[in-house]
Amino acid sequence: MYGLSDPPEAAEGRLPPGGTPLVDGRSPIHGGPGLGEPSPAAPVASVSPTRRAWLRFRRNRLGFVSLLVFCVLVLLSLAAELVSNDRPLVVVYQGQAYWPMVKDYPETTFGGDFATPADYLDPFIQKKLSEPGNWAIFAPNRYGPKTLNYFAKSPNPAPPSADNWLGTDDRGRDLLAQLIYGFRVSVLFALALTFTGVVLGVIAGAIQGFFGGKTDLVFQRFIEIWGSMPELYLLIIFSAVFAPSVALLLVLLSLFGWMGLSDYVRAEFLRNRQMDYVRAARALGVSDWKIIVRHVLPNSLTPVVTFLPFRMSGSILALTSLDFLGLGVPPGTPSLGELLSQGKNNIDAWWISLSTFAVLVVTLLLLTFMSDALRDAVDPRKAQQ
Repeated sequence: MYGLSDPPEAAEGRLPPGGTPLVDGRSPIHGGPGLGEPSPAAPVASVSPTRRAWLRFRRNRLGFVSLLVFCVLVLLSLAAELVSNDRPLVVVYQGQAYWPMVKDYPETTFGGDFATPADYLDPFIQKKLSEPGNWAIFAPNRYGPKTLNYFAKSPNPAPPSADNWLGTDDRGRDLLAQLIYGFRVSVLFALALTFTGVVLGVIAGAIQGFFGGKTDLVFQRFIEIWGSMPELYLLIIFSAVFAPSVALLLVLLSLFGWMGLSDYVRAEFLRNRQMDYVRAARALGVSDWKIIVRHVLPNSLTPVVTFLPFRMSGSILALTSLDFLGLGVPPGTPSLGELLSQGKNNIDAWWISLSTFAVLVVTLLLLTFMSDALRDAVDPRKAQQ
């Protein structure tokens, strides 16, 4: 009903009650639809499964913080030359700039008497660089992984001091530098070993699970025979025959590190190959390899993603154990396992064992927290959370 105060246009249907004119069927005051028009539903943005898994991972504070801390530690270790180095980053001597990190300079360049490479820990060289007009920028820790301080004040292994923050090992090398560079070697080795193990495990598991039948049977018998071989004895034999190297160690461990993951991938492929989308792809004439790569594999990567941090932990522990036994990286390479062996041989030098043990515990704890958070993030039972 229209009141007496409403304008005459309202009675003719050109105005709604209240006298506000309609613009394209909508009220300009409220911005909504006009009379008799249904309110349009707001579009709902769909979130991809990967995005939902990432959001669930971020909600796990402990796992997310562990990921950030681990990434920071890895980045610092990758830039180890800028953090711990016995050479200055840049030197300005008598008005000329020098870059000792990228080029060797003889001692005579800085006022010395011999043409041998300059030792920047030498008090004489340090005095020359501190003269008026001369300056040098050093890394926070002035020792490299192989640096021997011939001007040390205490016998080796030396306890923590102002010069060596975490002390030295039994050879006189700075322990902090050994830990930084040893952590980098362990992480890079673990990444390489995890990558090769995942690639081999996914390929073997995909072939077994998708084709099944005799192919699966042959692969299963081969894995049983190959897995029963004594891995440690083979490492000892190859270490005696070939010169120790990181590449040889990576190849030998990769030959045995893929079998556990292949079983999980095989189980996922055996389940997913019966799905309707696989049958539809086959009916359309899609080749088996395209079905594997484009359809089945993306839906079978849950165990792969879940086990990545655990494989990293296992790789770090494997390298540390082999280094402890003397079957790991070549002598002289920074290694956490070698430091543990030194700590065992030098019980009084408590700082060696304690520092190395702390680095290993922190690294493995971070990877464990990341594994738990990642497992919860990709858990299909929590997909609706």
